[in-house]
Amino acid sequence: MRFVIVSKGDTKSNSLTDKMVNYMLGMNMVLDEENPEIVISVGGDGTLLQAFHRYQHIVNQVSFVGVHTGHLGFYADWGQDEVERLIIALKNDEFETVEYPLVEVLIHYDTVGMETKYLALNEATLRMTNGSTLVMDVEIRNRHFERFRGDGLCISTPSGSTAYNKALGGAIIHPSIEAVQMTEIASINNRVFRTVGSPLVLPKHHFVNVKPVNSEEYQMTIDHINLVHRGVKSIQYSVAEEKIKFARFRPFPFWQRVHDSFIS
Repeated sequence: MRFVIVSKGDTKSNSLTDKMVNYMLGMNMVLDEENPEIVISVGGDGTLLQAFHRYQHIVNQVSFVGVHTGHLGFYADWGQDEVERLIIALKNDEFETVEYPLVEVLIHYDTVGMETKYLALNEATLRMTNGSTLVMDVEIRNRHFERFRGDGLCISTPSGSTAYNKALGGAIIHPSIEAVQMTEIASINNRVFRTVGSPLVLPKHHFVNVKPVNSEEYQMTIDHINLVHRGVKSIQYSVAEEKIKFARFRPFPFWQRVHDSFIS
């Protein structure tokens, strides 16, 4: 089995990474940073996001595993005292894979034929670079839905619905549901300007287009990555054809994770 380990970079994570690499090499597993079959993140959920973006170009060919060196996460669900058990299970192929939906972000520019594609595991957000009010015409399946005015928009995956989306008042969606969720960030609603005011959950065969009204420059995030785009004609958000695969070695129901993270 070909593997790679992505560390958070702190002393504890680097030490555990070295230990795991030596153990796995000793079991005749192959360290392959270019074309791994298994990508292991050591740190937390943020480290797994980094690992995903590092290997998203081969996302259909790899499975991800998260080891936490701090608190239990939604993606990093193996403790540092469990790594030997994890490695033995990997060596013996004692795991199944589960797939989670991703958000596809497709940016079209004023220059004809130019576009940029991104994949997000948690969410993509859109704001103005100068902090002023974002004004966007929102279309659903190419039909005008509303003119949004507010701080911004957040489009999340089901697995990312427990992150920033939840803080905005969005719904928590089970990752088995192929959908994206659009949640408003501080929308303006008064006698003059109106938005729907509620999160929208869109199935796989639907998509959202947003078109600029008042600016030429926008700040976007794709998970933890901050970007500035200019000359944007429209941005399309939809459920991606690609999916992320996680190696699963034991039952850990999604709702149990929600309970452990926010209630217990």
